[in-house]
Amino acid sequence: MNSWFPITWGAKHNSIWLLLFFVALVLLIYRLIKKQRAVKKLTGLHLPQLVRNFSVPRNMIRLICMSLGILSLLISLLHPQWNRKEEVVSQQGRDVFIALDVSRSMLATDCKPNRLACAKEKIKNLVRSLSCERVGLILFSGSAFVQCPLTDDYGAFFMFLDQVDVETISSGTTALDQALKIALDAFASMAKKKNKLLIIFTDGEDFSSNLRGLKQQAQEANLRIFAFGVGTAEGAPIPVFDEHGKSTGHQKDEYGKIVISRLNDGILRTLAQDAGGKYLSVAPDSSDVYQLVSSIESFEKEHLDDKSVSDLEEQYQYFLLASFFLFAIEWLL
Repeated sequence: MNSWFPITWGAKHNSIWLLLFFVALVLLIYRLIKKQRAVKKLTGLHLPQLVRNFSVPRNMIRLICMSLGILSLLISLLHPQWNRKEEVVSQQGRDVFIALDVSRSMLATDCKPNRLACAKEKIKNLVRSLSCERVGLILFSGSAFVQCPLTDDYGAFFMFLDQVDVETISSGTTALDQALKIALDAFASMAKKKNKLLIIFTDGEDFSSNLRGLKQQAQEANLRIFAFGVGTAEGAPIPVFDEHGKSTGHQKDEYGKIVISRLNDGILRTLAQDAGGKYLSVAPDSSDVYQLVSSIESFEKEHLDDKSVSDLEEQYQYFLLASFFLFAIEWLL
């Protein structure tokens, strides 16, 4: 939205059509001059007496009305706005935390281009498909933290998500219990919430020390967990990069053999089922995201914080009305 004081124009890109006004004005003036010349040529100096209904002042007024009518019509296309108004909007939705695994195994390429990039794209599709939900982002590997608190500003959420890479958390292992702990802590101040939703994107490789205990806490807190398995049963080696981001080979075990990272869906299925959620695995299309959205929307919406919205009133109707009257006057004359 761009402002030309004192009016704000909601569709300034339509200003290209103002060129039409100048073209129309030139054509109208040309037609009037040509008509006057033709009449004068036929009647000489006896114009008023010989040509009934022809009046130079009347034709000038018609020209002005037609020109201003076209201009008013074109101005309405720019969506003129003024009179700012404040409105409080009552919001309803669900609070959803998304936990993203950023351990080294998420660099495996059994999901293209790799598990982490694939998970981030699925998360973006998921958030775009949600309606009026507040979303937050938790990052975890061996530890966890809230990267983005609950927000309905999806643009800000995507900005935080785009900044994520495997260097965000230094530990290379995965601990699902850390993601659960952070989610429980975040929801602790919202005890009256009926629905607390957590979606975990991970390959399921887990080195938790207290997953069973935290899973029990999640059940007691009515935290519903959805697990999204990223990877395949066949698995893939984990690439290793130097400090410049250049590949230097693949991760190896203590015996010098290349480590193959595989999707561990068993632990994820159990976690989701025990927490009243659902397990899904990555699909080549968007069917997995649609299933997840459908599951989320099955939960009742709750009242969120009221939001104050400031907006300008559309005033294009006045210019449309003015153009109608100007065209009517031109026609009557």
